[in-house]
Amino acid sequence: MKDLIGKAILDFQIGNSPQNVITETNISDVDELEIAYLFRSFDEMPAIEQMALNLSYGKILDVGCGAGSHSLHLQNKNLEVTSIDISPNAVKACELRGLKSVFVADVMEFNGNFDTILLLMNGTGICGSTDKLLPFFQKLKSLLNHGGQILIDSTDILYMFDDDEISEKLKNSEYYGQLTFNISYKNEVGEIFDWLYLDFEKLKKHASEAGLECELVLNGDSHDYLARLY
Repeated sequence: MKDLIGKAILDFQIGNSPQNVITETNISDVDELEIAYLFRSFDEMPAIEQMALNLSYGKILDVGCGAGSHSLHLQNKNLEVTSIDISPNAVKACELRGLKSVFVADVMEFNGNFDTILLLMNGTGICGSTDKLLPFFQKLKSLLNHGGQILIDSTDILYMFDDDEISEKLKNSEYYGQLTFNISYKNEVGEIFDWLYLDFEKLKKHASEAGLECELVLNGDSHDYLARLY
């Protein structure tokens, strides 16, 4: 992987002429991700993220930590937080920002035991596709201490389709929330990758198959939600 978002994060951190990341999916037009947004403070975060951080306790694992803003808030509250991301550049930026325990790692290959596992900013996305949900949730469950919790957010993107498009996907046994993404940064184009948006009922169903209870914690303002698995 070309690690383009990680490059943008590190450029912003060190002041190396950062630019916004250009994003495009198979169902949407070209858009921009403002890298400065990834460096937001707690007060600048949406209510779903604030709620997840306020509910976090014990030994915490922040999966896909990005620029590290969630982890930094928890660390500043003197909570024990471990942060992981598959992006070496993002992890370098997190280290420069002062995170004490941050690693380049894929959660599917990571080991440890935690009281809270955080997956924020569409945390279901990293799973990629619905056929990977069962092993994904089984792996997360294996990382939980007794009495632990997984706090994960996603968005139900049903509103982006008309009835005919949904009917066609159902006929082809396709899930509407399974997308392909592509990004570019400073005229460099990345590889196409899978990204998964889940409606709450589908998340609950697959979590249950992995032996996890699931509850809706909070609905956001943009068809998004925060769920708690335990």
